[in-house]
Amino acid sequence: MPSLGDRADFEAADRGFVGTTSQETIRDGRGRVVWDFGAYAFLSGPCPDTAHPSLWRQSQLTAKHGLYQVAEGIYQVRGFDLSNVSFVEGERGVIVIDPLLSTECAAATVELYRRHRGNRPVTAVIFSHSHADHFGGVRGVVPDGGNIPIIAPAGFLEHAVSENVYAGTAMNRRAIYMYGAALPKSAVGQIGAGLGQTTSTGTISLIEPTLHVTRTGQEEVIDGVRIVFQLTPGTEAPAEMNFFLPGRRALCMAENATHNLHNVLTLRGALVRDPRVWSRYLTEAIEMFAADSEVLFASHHWPTWGTRELTVFLSQQRDLYAYLHDQTLRLLNQGHTGVEIAEMIELPPALGRAWHARGYYGSVSHNVKAIYQRYMGWFDGNPAHLWELPPQESARRHVELMGGASNILAKAEAAYQAGEWRWAAQILNYVVFADPADVVARELLAKVYDELGRGSENGTWRNFYLQGAAELRGDKPQNPIDSAGTDLARALSAEQIFDSLAIRVNGPRAWDIRLTIDWNFTDLEEEIRTSLANGVLTQTRSREATPADLTVTLTKPELLAVIASGDLGGVQASGARQAFTTLIELLDDPDRDFNIVTP
Repeated sequence: MPSLGDRADFEAADRGFVGTTSQETIRDGRGRVVWDFGAYAFLSGPCPDTAHPSLWRQSQLTAKHGLYQVAEGIYQVRGFDLSNVSFVEGERGVIVIDPLLSTECAAATVELYRRHRGNRPVTAVIFSHSHADHFGGVRGVVPDGGNIPIIAPAGFLEHAVSENVYAGTAMNRRAIYMYGAALPKSAVGQIGAGLGQTTSTGTISLIEPTLHVTRTGQEEVIDGVRIVFQLTPGTEAPAEMNFFLPGRRALCMAENATHNLHNVLTLRGALVRDPRVWSRYLTEAIEMFAADSEVLFASHHWPTWGTRELTVFLSQQRDLYAYLHDQTLRLLNQGHTGVEIAEMIELPPALGRAWHARGYYGSVSHNVKAIYQRYMGWFDGNPAHLWELPPQESARRHVELMGGASNILAKAEAAYQAGEWRWAAQILNYVVFADPADVVARELLAKVYDELGRGSENGTWRNFYLQGAAELRGDKPQNPIDSAGTDLARALSAEQIFDSLAIRVNGPRAWDIRLTIDWNFTDLEEEIRTSLANGVLTQTRSREATPADLTVTLTKPELLAVIASGDLGGVQASGARQAFTTLIELLDDPDRDFNIVTP
């Protein structure tokens, strides 16, 4: 680990400070706190023995908040959400880059910026990629009815809405554990997430892009500011882009190069990213922009100044992802499994000494497993793992095999006292799954998770362990955010709306039901037939000769409304309206608050 006495990052994080808010909190329209500036005041003190000193240091850096000057005419507001928002001043107003996760936090950043830089109008918005913490606050910076360019990479809208709708319930549930938003903020609780402190809990919005970047090298002049774009699909997000501002000699790296090792597969769940492609796009960014850049900034963390310094930074970030990719492939081709490789790989000394390569958000361990998964899937090739018993049944038999719960508890207590927490967690998990009502096992496992969390350098690991301990003690967090809010739902295509219904059909209940509905969209000039058979809802744009059970004529907003209400109401329909009712009755509602660490 690098020296904790190294203060260079603290100097960089403070550089260009202009001012910050006097507000203690940011609240939504109902008065609910969605961001608390004072929650991390405890980080000003020395690191206690309940936290990893390296993670403590990272959280001290990411907890800093305020308006900062990055370069002439470029400002950032940091510490108002998990991500940063950047402001590029143009001829008539200001271009906003990545307006945070929630509208309330985004609005607060605009207010802070204008207090120091004048009441400049927002003349454009750039979404660097398709994750919600980079677009969700857009309605906090763009007034209702605002008609300005909204710029995004090709594929942005599809990936932005599909990620938050298809598996959004499960991802959002796990994100509570990953970011620790429900944990108390303290030296024994949540101290940060590595990439930032935590996620805000305000209103998520979306405005559909009006200008798409479709190729690397594409140039646009926005409010008098020339911008050169680099598309980087398949890196940190399925749709992402870096961009260069030649007139300011400034390079924005979106979320492709930040001051930590990022995730190849985030713990909340996502598509597995491609570290090989990621590293190659970083090489391309170096070749295209580094020599002409004097500052590098991103949508998380603090900038890097100096052509040589930012080139080294990008080169090491590139080598970080390339090394993990190549060494995982080397070892899997020697027959090692993902779990084994995760125990074998160490970073080269030069990367191990770089603070920005530390695993505060992603980790070497879970990134290696993700790379293995990308190439080899979940199965490690051992037939014993091909058809294992499900967790609860497996747990019951393991407990019986190991002599019963009391015997395991004695051994687990000894392992706990000896500091063998990984082993204690494994065997106690069997007891909890075999008998979730065993309060002694639950409390001992919670204590084990406390120790594992407090010793973790990775912020998301710490949060998962500590939130898991809280669940075991009966404090199961409720989901405060609807990831598929109104704007995201409106942004779904008709095809995506029907896809979102298909994944809710209760297959066994629908096995023997056949029905067909024709949907005529007056606003889309589109016709779609949905058919239910064999428990599968399919859609096609070709109409068969056989008539549908029901024909519905409506707009896309009306479709969303009738699905939400479960009633066709006054929508124009001919045929058997019961077909729609039957379909709605076959849909399961997702569970937004399912258990994570207990059955």
